[in-house]
Amino acid sequence: MAPAPTPASASKPKPRQHTLAGPVRVRGKGLLSGADADLEILPAPAGHGIVFERADLDPPVRIPARVENVVVRPRRTVIKSGDATIETVEHCMSALAGLRVDNALLRLRGPELPAGDGSALPFAEPMLAAGIVAQDAERIIHRLRAPALCEDPDGAMIAAFPSDGELMRVVFDLDYGKNAHRIGRQGWSFDLSTGDYMREVAPSRTFSLKEEAEALLAAGLCTHLTPRDVLVIGEDGPIDNAFRFDNEPVRHKVLDAIGDLYLIGAPVQCRVLASRAGHGLNRRLGLEIVQRIKAANQAASLGTGRAMDARAISRLLPHRYPMLLVDRVLELDGSRRAVGVKNVTMNEPFFPGHYPGQPIMPGVLIVEAMAQLSGLLLAQTLEHTGKVAVLLSLDGVKLRRQVSPGDQLVMEAETITANSRSATVHCRASVAGKTAAEAKIRFMMVDADADAEIE
Repeated sequence: MAPAPTPASASKPKPRQHTLAGPVRVRGKGLLSGADADLEILPAPAGHGIVFERADLDPPVRIPARVENVVVRPRRTVIKSGDATIETVEHCMSALAGLRVDNALLRLRGPELPAGDGSALPFAEPMLAAGIVAQDAERIIHRLRAPALCEDPDGAMIAAFPSDGELMRVVFDLDYGKNAHRIGRQGWSFDLSTGDYMREVAPSRTFSLKEEAEALLAAGLCTHLTPRDVLVIGEDGPIDNAFRFDNEPVRHKVLDAIGDLYLIGAPVQCRVLASRAGHGLNRRLGLEIVQRIKAANQAASLGTGRAMDARAISRLLPHRYPMLLVDRVLELDGSRRAVGVKNVTMNEPFFPGHYPGQPIMPGVLIVEAMAQLSGLLLAQTLEHTGKVAVLLSLDGVKLRRQVSPGDQLVMEAETITANSRSATVHCRASVAGKTAAEAKIRFMMVDADADAEIE
């Protein structure tokens, strides 16, 4: 008797994470600023993600390539941490997404990434030449479960829908309205699962109408460029240049969308439809998808049990009632990230005095709860065994909404840096998916039986 056939789903290997086989260097001038830029793209271990570093600052500042770190700027995507910014990351992010690179450290000297010809090729070609290697870790691919839609009053929109495809498919409708005689209405789609990114997407360049380019020059931007360097479209088409594709503008819009949405932090299995959308709407959709992913993960954690219950928490933290402010830990990703909850009830000892008739959880206690979750996260590292995380400093503290009896405070802690003596953790607390507080907290790691001395 012949053996039963193996189901395709059982034989199909799970996708692996990837990084570069070796370092890559890209030099040039920034697209808008014209400032000299020197970018190194370095291999990184599994689980590292895509992280940028401003190596020209003292001390250097690392900024994870996450949509939560994106700030709104015209005509480009900018990520920021504190006072440090990195300009025009979308073309490089698109190349990383198109080549399926999950982990890399991008060390930049300069305020803006080098532009090259305004496409993704200056980044994709050297990465492909260096080689891309699989890592011993399963690739994280989020699956969108429900539609998400973002619109502007002028009619521009972008939406994401659940899909059975392996990765993201982007469908874009480019409509320049009264300027359609210069850039005809164009529609195009690209599937990251099956398409040839290097041939179909990466060569498409950024573009502007002649009057848009003149406005940028008047504002002191792009002064190092001429129409031979980038696509400037006049009444009769490209000025001193030529299209690489008949529909190069819409292809570049797809390139941008792929790059901006890779800032979600991992690939998303979905179908994206966009009409006249730009970086601002891409950012809004990315944030919306991130919130949906977090809500789904929290619901799954609540339904499948506790990563750490009250007894386990008490074994690691020295805090006790009424100062123990973490009820349980829902999710632990090694020493990288933790999600925990504090169920806020009317029986909290601080409510009678804060405030009578208007009970509000003190903001300092929300920060303390986030710090306690951070202590539990840091305790997962072997070198921190037997140590206590003592709060050393706070940065970027923001209290965004009130927390009242009946609320469930969901807290997230993500390690930025950590060594045997100190650590820095980014924390966020939310209620019903809306941010209540956030802060960057620095700790000193001290022996549990020792007095903490701050030097």
